[in-house]
Amino acid sequence: MVAAAMVVTLTCLALPLLHRFELVAATQALAACAGAIFPPAVAAVTLGIVGPRAFARRIGRNEAFNHAGNASAAAIAGATAYLWGPIVVFWLLAAMAIASIVATLSSPAGAIDDHVARGLDDRADRHAGDGDKPSGFQVLLTCRPLLIFAGATILFHFSNAAMLPLVGQKLALVNRDLGTTLMSVCIIAAQLVMVPVAMLVGRKADRWGRKPIFTVALAVLALRGALYPLSDNPYWLVSVQLLDGVGAGIFGALFPLVVADLTRGTGHFNVSQGAIATATGLGGALSAATAGFIVVKAGYSAAFLFLAAVAAAGLGMFVALMPETGPHAAPLRTSNNEIPRVL
Repeated sequence: MVAAAMVVTLTCLALPLLHRFELVAATQALAACAGAIFPPAVAAVTLGIVGPRAFARRIGRNEAFNHAGNASAAAIAGATAYLWGPIVVFWLLAAMAIASIVATLSSPAGAIDDHVARGLDDRADRHAGDGDKPSGFQVLLTCRPLLIFAGATILFHFSNAAMLPLVGQKLALVNRDLGTTLMSVCIIAAQLVMVPVAMLVGRKADRWGRKPIFTVALAVLALRGALYPLSDNPYWLVSVQLLDGVGAGIFGALFPLVVADLTRGTGHFNVSQGAIATATGLGGALSAATAGFIVVKAGYSAAFLFLAAVAAAGLGMFVALMPETGPHAAPLRTSNNEIPRVL
């Protein structure tokens, strides 16, 4: 985590000095690679500290703090960009990355149970000779619910990733001089909604179940894509962007919970997070490319409606195929602690 934060810091400091597209793209790719480390790493550290029983509530608090930090960063970035220009944002992000290094080093390594952090049973659940060895990697490909959830998350990101950039472009077309500031307003508005949503998910996920909550996230995403084309008014676009707070707030808090449910006792919590995140990252990249192509050929409204249709397809697949994975769900594992091939 410290190494990743250092990479982010260096890329932020270097970016204002670069003027060639190839170099800018390279630094952004490097920063994205480093940034991808943080969500699964923080989830693993959290699981290793609190264990599976308190994981839902703690991950909800983590996401609430995460979104509050994002909102604060966006507010500061918007204000400083308005006063001194967009270039100051990169120096600001570098300072925040350094602060994250300090925060990471302040966490004592001895407080983390690495055994639990990888998805093996906690000490209270261990019996002699049980739960101490990871399962074979084939469980990742033979767990039907895990594959269904991976597909749903890919479609979620394919639909979601391009929406905010498209909104930012539309806002910039309305007022080019305030494009950066209006984009910050969109981010802040959504992040402020994500804070209570993430807290609510953390508190209620065990009681309400994972499936109905994630269903809401997909439904809201589809609705959001369908509402954007109704108006180009900046107030309307920012208002619709508030729905991103509901969908993303749910996803951020629920994703590690579902993966932990489906990989508990296998020792493959971290690699499962990484595998699904890799697939969703590819979905997000394809989202931007596909949406950009549609904008060029058919306009913004067509792009938003296409993204809404993708979210609707993910919603239908998830509702039809995904089982509940929470504490009160039917067991998903066989007697030898392996994830079953067929649910």
